[in-house]
Formats: sequence, C-alpha cells, structure tokens
Amino acid sequence: MRRANPMELALEEARAAAARGEVPVGAVIVCEEVVVASAGNRTRELFDPTAHAEILAIRQAARRLSRERLIGCDLYVTLEPCAMCAGAISFARLRRLYFGAGDVKGGAVDNGPRFFSQATCHHAPEVYSGFAEREAAEILTDFFRRRR
Repeated sequence: MRRANPMELALEEARAAAARGEVPVGAVIVCEEVVVASAGNRTRELFDPTAHAEILAIRQAARRLSRERLIGCDLYVTLEPCAMCAGAISFARLRRLYFGAGDVKGGAVDNGPRFFSQATCHHAPEVYSGFAEREAAEILTDFFRRRR
C-alpha cells in the first residue's frame, strides 16, 4: 500500500493497458488516503469480458482489505464507467467516484442509463467527473487512432 496521486496512477495503468493492446482504462482505489488497489483493463489478456479496470481494482481492494464492501473508499478511473462497472461500484459501496473522460457511447454515469440515478440502484457514490479529462481522453484517442 502506498500514498500517491491516485489519478496519475490511474493514467499510468491506462498507458500500461494500451501497451498490452487493451483499451486504455486505468483504475485506482484509495482507502484512508492510501492506495489499496490499481488495475488496467485486461479483457483480452484474460479472455474475460468482465476484466475492466474498475472490476479488477474492486476485486483487488476487497481481497487486500478482507471485506466485500469498500465503505469509505474512493475509486479513480480514467474513463466514465459502463453499466457493469457502475453496478459493481454500487454493490461495493464505494464512497466516491472520480473519473476523467466522459463516454457518450458506453458510459453509464453521466451518459446512457445514468445508473446511479435509477430507483433500483442500491447505493450511489458521490460522483466527480473531469479529473485529468484531457489527458485521459488523449490516451484513448491515440490508442484508437493507432489501431485504425
């Protein structure tokens, strides 16, 4: 466990994911000002469509903290979470969500279904968007430009 700028660590995870040929998304979980988990997308590497950065970070934090609910913990992620990840964030009871770039096509927080605003949502974290938005968006844009 270490102290650091969580969004910068998430950007590093996104860059590492891009280097592995994964969609460049990185996530970091902080509890009591200490980084307890960090991950980047690994869907291709693990042959697992659920291996999004957020899911992997939640799993890692839950193991490290030996608890299923991450009450009092905050998630930093470079891209607006999809519906699957928003559901995991809710079930993990994360306190706050900080994300970089919005995702008009696949996002589910500020875009799409707006998961946390639904009556069926069990827990909604405080949400803050636009953290390192330009840099997060550039990492994604550069990745997809190189692939086309």
